Amino acid sequence: MQLLEYPDRDLMMLDLADQLTSELAEALRHNDRVSFSVPGGTTPGPIFDVLSEQALDWDRVWVVLNDERWVPEDSPRSNTALLKKRLLVSKASAARLIPLYADAPMPEDKLGELSEGLEGHLPLSVLLLGMGADMHTASLFPGADNLEAALDDHAPPLMAMRAEGAGEPRITLTAPVLKGAMSTHIVITGAEKRAALERAAHLPSSEAPVRTVLSGAKIHWAE
Repeated sequence: MQLLEYPDRDLMMLDLADQLTSELAEALRHNDRVSFSVPGGTTPGPIFDVLSEQALDWDRVWVVLNDERWVPEDSPRSNTALLKKRLLVSKASAARLIPLYADAPMPEDKLGELSEGLEGHLPLSVLLLGMGADMHTASLFPGADNLEAALDDHAPPLMAMRAEGAGEPRITLTAPVLKGAMSTHIVITGAEKRAALERAAHLPSSEAPVRTVLSGAKIHWAE
């Protein structure tokens, strides 16, 4: 992995947004359409704000979350709602969303349908991930019910996931999809996550799921 350290978070967010813009532009030069996978949560918000104003052929960009909580868009916990507010606006409003949620009681009820919507957009052109202090990425949580299956090289592209620290049931991209991305970036902030990243490099993926994507990834860190 390549670790890039920044003097402050604002500079990191701006520089990372610039790198992502360049990679998406390069992918668009060589492909009719490209796929871009991004995390939920509040950390990538400033990156999304910058990206949404970039002059790309957004109508040829298909965006998919790394994972989603199984909640409707009107929930304050919805990553999809946050994505629509922060990234899929302004110039980027022309991008297409690959959904990871559908109206059903449980993610298993719609897993096949959602997987079909994703499969035609693989491998991912550009992947941006976050990481928790517990070393999870996407919804690949240590101790999750389906973690071993999701880390398997023959896992389906999407799986349902439940874990003690996850709250709601989740739907997540699996390890083969994440590892198959053409370009991978991981953004983390703070000393706690930096220490977790260093531990992850020496642990099995079952204990530190982020390890499955560290090889070849660019890690962006600021205090």
